[in-house]
Amino acid sequence: MKTHEAAADGADVDEAAVDRWGARASSWEEGPADLRLVQLAVAVWVAAAVAVGVPGWWTVAGVVVCLVGGAVLLTPAAARRFGGTARSGEGNLAADALTGRGTPAWRLRATAFAGVLLCAAAGAASAGLHTADLRRGPVPALAREYARAQLEVTVTSDPRLTRPRVRGSESVPVSVVLDGEVTRAERSDGTVHRTRAPVLLIVPPGEGRAEWLRLLPSTRLSVGARLAPPSRPGDPFAAVLKVGGGGPPRIIGPPSALQRTAGELRAGLRRATDGLDPDARALLPGLVVGDTSRIGSELRDAFVATDLTHLLAVSGSNLAVVLILLVGRPGRAHQVERGGLAPRLGMSLRGTAVAGGALTLAFVVVCRPEPSVLRAAACGFVVLLAIGTGRRRSLIPALAAAVLLLVLYDPWLARSYGFLLSVLATGALLTVAPRWSEALRRRGVPDRLAEALAASLAAQAVCAPVVVVFAGRVSLVAIPANLFAELAVAPATVLGFATLAAAAVWMPAAEGLAWVAGWPAGWIARVARTGAALPGAELSWPGGWWGGFALALVTAVVVVAARRLPHRGPVAGLLVVLLLLVVVRPVPLTRWATGWPPRGWVFAMCQVGQGDATVLAAGGDAAVVVDAGPDPVPVDRCLRELGVRRVPLLVLTHFHADHVAGLPGVLRGRSVGAIQTTGLEEPPAQAAFVRRTAAAAGVPLIRAGAGERRRVGGLEWTVLWPAEDSGAAEGRRVAAGSGGANDASVAMLVRAAGGLTLLLLGDLEPPAQRGLLRAHPGLAPVDVLKVAHHGSAHQDPGLIRAVRPRLALVSTGRDNPYGHPSPRTVESLRAGGARVLRTDRDGAIAVVGAGPGLMAVPGGG
Repeated sequence: MKTHEAAADGADVDEAAVDRWGARASSWEEGPADLRLVQLAVAVWVAAAVAVGVPGWWTVAGVVVCLVGGAVLLTPAAARRFGGTARSGEGNLAADALTGRGTPAWRLRATAFAGVLLCAAAGAASAGLHTADLRRGPVPALAREYARAQLEVTVTSDPRLTRPRVRGSESVPVSVVLDGEVTRAERSDGTVHRTRAPVLLIVPPGEGRAEWLRLLPSTRLSVGARLAPPSRPGDPFAAVLKVGGGGPPRIIGPPSALQRTAGELRAGLRRATDGLDPDARALLPGLVVGDTSRIGSELRDAFVATDLTHLLAVSGSNLAVVLILLVGRPGRAHQVERGGLAPRLGMSLRGTAVAGGALTLAFVVVCRPEPSVLRAAACGFVVLLAIGTGRRRSLIPALAAAVLLLVLYDPWLARSYGFLLSVLATGALLTVAPRWSEALRRRGVPDRLAEALAASLAAQAVCAPVVVVFAGRVSLVAIPANLFAELAVAPATVLGFATLAAAAVWMPAAEGLAWVAGWPAGWIARVARTGAALPGAELSWPGGWWGGFALALVTAVVVVAARRLPHRGPVAGLLVVLLLLVVVRPVPLTRWATGWPPRGWVFAMCQVGQGDATVLAAGGDAAVVVDAGPDPVPVDRCLRELGVRRVPLLVLTHFHADHVAGLPGVLRGRSVGAIQTTGLEEPPAQAAFVRRTAAAAGVPLIRAGAGERRRVGGLEWTVLWPAEDSGAAEGRRVAAGSGGANDASVAMLVRAAGGLTLLLLGDLEPPAQRGLLRAHPGLAPVDVLKVAHHGSAHQDPGLIRAVRPRLALVSTGRDNPYGHPSPRTVESLRAGGARVLRTDRDGAIAVVGAGPGLMAVPGGG
């Protein structure tokens, strides 16, 4: 779980930081970049990444081999044999670069390879020592037995909430998750063990959630929990602790004074931002100190779609802003006429470095030692050391030193996607971005725009292949979104830190500063939401390492072509226009290029995964929507592609999560007249979610009743089920019987323009299907059947024979664990003369025409 969170939150591409610290620091650096530390850092990284995932004896063997190889290469005879004979002049040049004049080149090469092997041994040894805590002691043994135990745990991270997810018909409860370290374990037989083992605590929903969320790192707890092994071998903890009881935490030791101070500062910032608009209130603490507790899934999804998630995690950009206030731009920091506050306060170079170090330590404590924060702090310390000694140093060795030290300190970073993205982006912005910026200047692009554009292009070029590996998507709006957001990052960060400091002294002043900071923070949120709302904001791409390699190859080809292509200006302009059209996707152009949505569509089944969302055209930009699917994003995208801006009625057939969890996506940017639901409010939590969401949007809720007739535009329909209001005792029994919420689904018989008839069955099970047929014995054949319950094997043959559909449409997700649709159901429908289409294979499906001209058009979105 931690790995996935790092991948999601850790796409912390420090564009702003490097742009401020390194993109224009050529006057500060002297000579070519010194890359000796780079190869050592890579050796440590690779060795640690391998060692954390293999058995301990393999790690020991690897360390021994590397140590022996390094020792052998350091002997003069082996070094001479390995390095060969130096060419004329080679020795002096190499010696000047590494250890001084007069050193033979063969010794330099042998020493370099020996250093790589010794650093690999150090990385593997560090990883082996860290993973040893995961395999020894009582905690892993208890986890293998799935035993219950009474444990003393020291909290080592801020509590966080899991993201809401849909699993089948249920919403997975949002739990509190935090990292900890077990120091004492008491078995059920009374045996007590002293130990030290990192663990992951999962606290289910309960009355004590607020107290759990207020816990600070270093707090000591006593918890009763059931232990389980980690879900993946590479997870950085010895066990998962599933805390029982649901009550508040039992605290046996308070947090340290340092953590209490940091917690009070963070709490003060939250209080100061309480009066801001929702987006600014959620985003500002995240920008300043990495507190993302207020950021909802909808806003987070927008940041993911626009590749702005690095702004949700504190990173080098935040630290850069803080240090620039003190020392000014690093290109001037070593000079007598420096920038920043330090010279105005009369501080010497060394005093400036010490003050910068203290600020960096405070920054890490307040923002928590997350991977991106640690990387930024380590790099900052190296730069401050250069300032303190008055020496000019390249930031490439600084970055390499940061990587080497951090991976040795925490080998789990070697397998963190977030850490990899941060380092790759920083390296690209230090090496590639200045060259691209200079090339843009030569073509007449203004200086600041050239720097910002080159930084975004370089970061996206190196990071997109890695994002594809775990996300399977490419953001087409990432570059403009980052450019527009960057305008507000520095003001929001500076004002946010000012708010943090003022909140500890005088809250009214902090609230005033927070109000001003809310403007740039709100701008960033609007950029993310606007970019994510564009129809072509994201492009699906094959995931995994092969997909990443393919995207890297495509990127390299594009870069080479951009350098060698004749008439690059007009071609670049044409490509920008084409990209804009792909992102905006105007409906007429999309229909001409893809055939989707087809002209004159009457009914559409959206591709929303394992769930239901269907649309009935009601004329113009209006449509009646039946169900919302399990996720707001795909249903919103489907409605945008169909051009639906007004929803006179949204029918939620029942309250299972795969039909209602996407409700915010239907409401997003559309006017909705009313939401109609079934009368059986099961499951209660999801029924409450619908009521809460509707109330927040100001949309009234109404209840469907059997026999009800409605008309909107060219549509008219009759509610056939549930029969609870019709006086049929059997109908009431079935709706509340073994089928539960499924058998209480709203079923509708729809007549559209041209006489097209559709039967929408929700998730009705066979008992309810038989009850519906008995309640409506005159039910005639229909043109289109929305097959009940995603095409499950539980269908009533009598109902299928009675309605004899010409088209049978199944909404189901790819590779779903339920076997939907059932081959038996598909064969039964085909045997009755129906053409069967399914969203897992055909994509979204639209129905066009009526009578002899009836056809289904698959393949949309």
